[in-house]
Amino acid sequence: MSEEEGIPSRTAIGISFGNSYSSIAYTTGEGKAEVIANEEGEGEEFNGTQAKAQLVRNPKNTVAYFRDFLGKDFKSIDPTPCHASAHPIEHSSTVAFSIHDTDSESPSTVTVAQITTRHLKRLASSASDFLGKPVTAAVITLPTDFSDAQKSALSDAAKEAGVEVLQFIHEPVAALLAYDARNPETATKDRIVVIADLGGIRSDVVVVASRGGMYSVLATAHDYDLGGSSLDEVLIEHAAKEFLKKNKSAKDPRENERSLAKLKLEAEAAKKALSLGASANFSIESLVDGIDFSLAINRTRFEILASKVFASFTRLVESAVQKADLDPLAIDEIILSGGSSHTPKIAKGLQSHFPESCAVIAPATESTAINPSELAARGAAIQASLIAEFEREDIEQSTHPMVTVTPHLSSAIGVLCSSKSGEEVFQPLIEPETPVPIRRTAQIPAPKEGGDVLVKLCEGVREVKVTKPAPKSKTNGATVADAGSDSEDEGSDDEEEETREKVWKAGSVIAEAGVKGVKKGGKVEVQVNVSVDLSVTLVVREVGGKGGVRGDIEKPETVENGRV
Repeated sequence: MSEEEGIPSRTAIGISFGNSYSSIAYTTGEGKAEVIANEEGEGEEFNGTQAKAQLVRNPKNTVAYFRDFLGKDFKSIDPTPCHASAHPIEHSSTVAFSIHDTDSESPSTVTVAQITTRHLKRLASSASDFLGKPVTAAVITLPTDFSDAQKSALSDAAKEAGVEVLQFIHEPVAALLAYDARNPETATKDRIVVIADLGGIRSDVVVVASRGGMYSVLATAHDYDLGGSSLDEVLIEHAAKEFLKKNKSAKDPRENERSLAKLKLEAEAAKKALSLGASANFSIESLVDGIDFSLAINRTRFEILASKVFASFTRLVESAVQKADLDPLAIDEIILSGGSSHTPKIAKGLQSHFPESCAVIAPATESTAINPSELAARGAAIQASLIAEFEREDIEQSTHPMVTVTPHLSSAIGVLCSSKSGEEVFQPLIEPETPVPIRRTAQIPAPKEGGDVLVKLCEGVREVKVTKPAPKSKTNGATVADAGSDSEDEGSDDEEEETREKVWKAGSVIAEAGVKGVKKGGKVEVQVNVSVDLSVTLVVREVGGKGGVRGDIEKPETVENGRV
């Protein structure tokens, strides 16, 4: 369709706008998301990787790590990440940079909004050159804690760059969308997913309940000082100390801006090499006072040096799970996103701290894992392809919080069923965090002899059942392990560990319904309808029989975010 028929004609892409790196992606005619190689340079202005190289040659005129400054008051920012590049300054209460970007001898004052506009214009230009047609719109990814003021400032900057922002989506959600688009069958399954977006200078973790392809954010956690730069710093410190050992009379390279910039670039390169191989080399020409420096380091040594940093990544993920009030056993998947996710030790650390039932998805653990650096851009491109042809008003209505932040259940809903042993067993019908409206139906076997059947609709409580190994048998009042002086040590490795598993337990009873005279070997069908206002309708009837029982339960009082 064309614009004449009322449908806008847009060429839309996905943009992952990061502090350290940005990436762009589009969808092919088959609906597959592909990342576009960014040219990153135009005339005397450099972007991305080429700009990073300028930190050694021209640090004072290189603007880095500026995204989080956008839309903020100067007094509220932390300029620490910019200590090796152009320093932010205050300009009309906002953030700006004083750089030489013209032929004039005097520096120019360029606001962070103007820097953002230039950057987005460069990304759109690269995408336009690749696609062979002008890019006019984009879905842009952001951290979960980006404020409305920051979104507004970014939207204005994009407009100045000639790019219409169709929608902002959270980086972790975009990463999950990229995987779900690749595996539609998995996307429709009910599961709890943790997405850890590990960037260059900060890390963000989100716990998401995916219910039938709909996402509900359960908890978020942020660390603004933990990222790839934390690992770089470990290598910088190690290299600097080794340099001073070999050159005792030399100056400390960390105290010279140019030398420190060289160390930073080489440390990042070594970190990337250690993610792919078992060893890496530092090789820096004229590090300090014309002294060349070379150093070999293996992955084992690096992991020992950075053990505290790796532990911090694991703790951040664990803290998000705790904030969601979940046990690690409740987590079905952990998806690692962002450039730092290439480091194998991060994924392996999470594997050791979470149960085997939890799949950790990263290059180090799954050969089919999508490049973590591309996840957010791919997810944004998929979302862009879905909404690009809609009218602006329709997009705003469909992405309005009244639509996207749907009410959902905080507890499971299920029925109590009689087991073969006569005990009542809770059978969940609707998982917690499921958006409403929702309908679920289940068939429950009646007692063999038939008769009246009472159905109890209950809230479900998820618990962790801990099973401890049985103590070893005793002989003459002493355990077998006591026989022989060394037997305790020898048998300690063979002792069984306690097991933990998820179990459901019935909570408060919501409603009861009885069906009379069920035939022998018959079944009872239970249908539960939860409406958009969170009221519940229960229908119970004999399968193949006539009539049935219907009951309506008034909506409960809701709490924050539409949860009951």
